[in-house]
Amino acid sequence: MYPVLVLQQLIASSTHLIAKTVTFTLHPALVVLVRGLFSCLFFIGWLYVRRKHYVPIERADWPRIVLLGVLNIPINQLLFIWGVQLGTAPNAALAYALSPTFVVIVISIIIKELPSVHRTIGVVVALLGAAIVLVDKGAGFGIDHTLGNIVVLCASASWALYTVLGRRLVVKYGGFQLTAFSMFVGTALFVPVYTVIALVVPGGIDLTPLTASVQGSAPGWTWFQLFYLGVITSGFGFGLWYAALARMDAARLSVFNNLQPVLTTVLAWIIFSQVPSTMFVIGGVLAIAGVVYTQLRIAER
Repeated sequence: MYPVLVLQQLIASSTHLIAKTVTFTLHPALVVLVRGLFSCLFFIGWLYVRRKHYVPIERADWPRIVLLGVLNIPINQLLFIWGVQLGTAPNAALAYALSPTFVVIVISIIIKELPSVHRTIGVVVALLGAAIVLVDKGAGFGIDHTLGNIVVLCASASWALYTVLGRRLVVKYGGFQLTAFSMFVGTALFVPVYTVIALVVPGGIDLTPLTASVQGSAPGWTWFQLFYLGVITSGFGFGLWYAALARMDAARLSVFNNLQPVLTTVLAWIIFSQVPSTMFVIGGVLAIAGVVYTQLRIAER
């Protein structure tokens, strides 16, 4: 399961950068809509291939699936894309590094289960390491990014809620099947949200970057970014996240989010020859140590 989680975090690590660049040309609501449509196409194909393993959804579980759909796209994905547009990619990554803390808070409130001392230590150490890496990469709390920081923090909190509330159903239906239905419901519910946003935006939402790419007068990079966000991140990445959730509790799983800034910097080192700084090494060691400590201490129990 750990190699799967590393792959999932590699996918998530690239999402902040892709999301930031695509918002240079497209409105956040349009990004979320097309991303959702791409992910729905991915899961339709996945359900068809895996149709012999399909588990019928029980009527009593639909209200929670609808809630997961709301948390997934109209709330989490819209706030994330909007927050990245208003702020910076490192700030968004730092907000998601806080998701283990939000998970612990949600569990404490909903399930009324207080975290153990060892789990708290692991979360704090991993968060500290991630924060050091991200501050070194440019994350900050300047007044010009305040709104963006608040929005991505709300997105991170909704992701924590999405993780905790999905735990029971993911064991029952499997990670990819549950993710598929949360995507279907979330995309359908986002359509009226998109319509309202398009009506209130002065001049409407500009579709030119998409149509220009189709007509060949502009690079297809925009469409590739949307495909990546929809199929690779929302499809494959989200499915892997819920698949891992079926095998470990939400608090233990969420600590892996603190590996994202470390993996992003390592990828930049390998691909772009960007040599990591001393601050990165210190933060990276702390982040990895916090994750490993959490996993080992819980495994011993």
